[in-house]
Amino acid sequence: MFVVVGVTGGIAAYKSVQLVRLLVKDGHDVHVVPTEDALRFVGLPTWEAISRNPVTTSVHDDVASVRHVSLGQRADLVVIAPATANTMAKMASGLADDLLGTTLLATSAPVLIAPAMHTEMWQHPATQANADTLTSRGVHMIGPVSGELTGGDTGPGRMAEPEQIHEAVGRELHRGTDGAASGTWLVTAGGTREPLDPVRFIGNRSSGKQGTEVALAAARRGAEVTLIAANVDWAVLAEASAHALVRVVPVSTTDELERAVSEAAPSADVVVMAAAVADYRLPEVAQQKLRKEEASGPLRIELVESPDVLAGVVAARRPGQTIVGFAAETPDDGVSLSERAIAKRRRKGADLLAANEVGWDAGFEHDDNHLLIVGSDDRIIADTSGTKRATAEALVQAIVSR
Repeated sequence: MFVVVGVTGGIAAYKSVQLVRLLVKDGHDVHVVPTEDALRFVGLPTWEAISRNPVTTSVHDDVASVRHVSLGQRADLVVIAPATANTMAKMASGLADDLLGTTLLATSAPVLIAPAMHTEMWQHPATQANADTLTSRGVHMIGPVSGELTGGDTGPGRMAEPEQIHEAVGRELHRGTDGAASGTWLVTAGGTREPLDPVRFIGNRSSGKQGTEVALAAARRGAEVTLIAANVDWAVLAEASAHALVRVVPVSTTDELERAVSEAAPSADVVVMAAAVADYRLPEVAQQKLRKEEASGPLRIELVESPDVLAGVVAARRPGQTIVGFAAETPDDGVSLSERAIAKRRRKGADLLAANEVGWDAGFEHDDNHLLIVGSDDRIIADTSGTKRATAEALVQAIVSR
């Protein structure tokens, strides 16, 4: 989506660099409109490098495209972070003496502001009146929050953190659209590991990136998400763990995953089983390390089937619940990926099934993916490729559209 980020002259402007980075990472077309004072805190080259778009402060630049109007007309959302007391006063009065002011007057898109100023300025009757005026006009506001301010003061007036603003942006972009994700979601990610002994395990190469991106995509659209992460590295989980709408539950084995899912699934409106579950495990785990020098020959291991967690969720489903399965396939025997996906969806009884082809150089442990999404009528409702963030967005869109 086309997002305009207005940055005004407050010290909190440095935090907005992270906000822009997060929005660009989401795939949005981000255009930064700083005021001249804002550029005294963060320079123009930084905004252009982070947003990947040209940046100007003047209504006299790029006149041929009528930039001072076109930005507002094209915007799906305008965010101002930080919004100083002066900026709020100008907005309330309808002043348009710079590019940001004309953009605000030219837009019919939702406007979200993140105020930032000293406590006395925020609490001044004029600022409070301006805040009331803006709210009455439909401007959405996040913060300010209480905390440490410039100069060592403490109190209300601190700008909300970039991650909080980022979450609010996601909610605003999908508010009242068929892209909003309401209710509670349960998402599993990663790969379970079944121990052979205290040292070794049977597992798979799943990194958990795809499932984690699904959880983030749902949270960005407003859903409250429980992410059950099976052996997912902290680097993969970092963004999800910091998201206010995501609760991460770490697990390791299939039994642990099954218990966590059985606890969370009854209250979930949507269940997405993206974790790669180990199909087999040992009937008994050795309590001491299996030593090669103590074996009389080749080591033979008997395996039994692990619990079918997805089948258990389907069997215990409640009315109105949407259940999505995943299938990691290596079709090389003449059976297409779509045929395997349809067969597995029928066998499992899921409402949707997302299939992806995996191999030595695809799927697991890679940043890109290809998802084939099958609906309950066995039709292919989406065939999407790209980054795992992009494919997660496509899957979540398919779920909420259903």
